[in-house]
Amino acid sequence: MLLRDVAVYYGGFRAVKDVNLDFGRREITALIGPSGCGKSTVLRCLNRMNDLVRGARVAGSITYHDQDLYGPKVDPIVVRRSIGMVFQKPNPFPKSIYDNIAYGPRVTGMKPGSMDELVEQALRGAALWDEVKDKLKQNAYSLSGGQQQRLCIARCIAVNPDVILMDEPCSALDPIATARIEDLMIELADRYTIIIVTHNMQQAARVADRTAFFTAEADATTGERTGLLVEYDRTGAMFHNPRDRRTEDYISGRFG
Repeated sequence: MLLRDVAVYYGGFRAVKDVNLDFGRREITALIGPSGCGKSTVLRCLNRMNDLVRGARVAGSITYHDQDLYGPKVDPIVVRRSIGMVFQKPNPFPKSIYDNIAYGPRVTGMKPGSMDELVEQALRGAALWDEVKDKLKQNAYSLSGGQQQRLCIARCIAVNPDVILMDEPCSALDPIATARIEDLMIELADRYTIIIVTHNMQQAARVADRTAFFTAEADATTGERTGLLVEYDRTGAMFHNPRDRRTEDYISGRFG
């Protein structure tokens, strides 16, 4: 997936500008930066979730498999099928564990050989099968927060995406549940491209192959803050030898 000169507007306000990124296939990329720097805004551009925000507009180009994701003939629903998303707060449907997984394949018209097999595969892929295999008909809300988040990951992979977007997926979880999600991300990167927004520097250092650091600049006249990409590199280089002083200051905790 390739971003060139991407800017995002909400009405007349430019929230993000001049983003150029090339996400590696089957890698984990972390988007880091202080609050309000546009990293979640950029993430939502990648599967056209910003289309659902009134007044939002994306400039520049985002290409995926050499196709402009914002081209006039591109169906956003098809985009979201290939580029799934896991949100900050676990959001299982008010249905059974089984029906949470089966929902996506059913509504998208997938014709699996066996829905039972697909549900099991998705739950195994999210490292949840052994914990729920005997209670698939129970309501998903009966699960713990960490289990609910893994259920949401299973629901995402059930429709066989290429890319998984994660918007601070561990921010509402305890350290043990967070560690399980991080281990799961590393496992999933063997099959999927993963892009994660995180405020947790240690998490980015632990799981990400590459890291992009964003910051925000205030307009001298209006005071409005616009996000921009400062630096993008292999995670080891970003954390141990950043090229930009702003990156070093943020990672070291001097600001942000």
